[in-house]
Amino acid sequence: MSKLLSQKPVVADPEKDSNTPLQRRTFLRYTAGAGVAVGSLALTGCDDLLDEIFNNPNVPASLIEVNVGSGDFGVLNYAYALEQLEAAFYAKVITSTYYTGASAAERQILSDLEAHERIHRDFLKTAIKANGGTPIRDLEPDFTTIDFANRTSVLGAAKAFEDLGVAAYNGAGKLISNPVYLGLAGKIVSVEARHAALIRDLLSNGSFVGPDVVDFNTGLEMSKTPTQVVAVANNYLKKGSKLNVSNLPTE
Repeated sequence: MSKLLSQKPVVADPEKDSNTPLQRRTFLRYTAGAGVAVGSLALTGCDDLLDEIFNNPNVPASLIEVNVGSGDFGVLNYAYALEQLEAAFYAKVITSTYYTGASAAERQILSDLEAHERIHRDFLKTAIKANGGTPIRDLEPDFTTIDFANRTSVLGAAKAFEDLGVAAYNGAGKLISNPVYLGLAGKIVSVEARHAALIRDLLSNGSFVGPDVVDFNTGLEMSKTPTQVVAVANNYLKKGSKLNVSNLPTE
């Protein structure tokens, strides 16, 4: 990892830190530059205006989607996007009423997972910048389908995120050409797999894996392509933050 970070000093991000969601005024600035009228903001609710913009066929896709890019940096940005989503989820969990009322052991587990995902997110962003790439903008999550006061809802979502993360890293490994990046991805996915097993155990004691994630005939994890992964991940991202992986290599 030190090799990965040693090539270039990190430059401050103009959007200010990866834990800050994409600001809507930033989006409006982009759209204004593309010739979209924003003068009606004073007459229309902000959400209504954004809906109108997002559904306007004349607005370039680049402004309403987040294209992760191509090549190795595209794959790293793809991983960075998923880590943003996981980090945002656990940040929400540890401030929830479910977390407050959970056992000390369970709170410790969730706190550890929050720290890991936050570190993964920040590390990937720093690594991309340090090696001359451009990190994608900060994503704005949509967790409205998750009841953060309900243990089953929270842990069910955690299971979905962790399983998706493991399948995503394993599915994207073959797309990485730089062995240093591949080694980094391997170190992260091994941690994500531990998270997935731990969450499954919290949901059902003694059950750390299932036939939905591991082929019991081969003993191998069932990987997912970036297209399969973003079809799920985009359900948890707001309009303007939906991921586009169309430029990633496919093999």
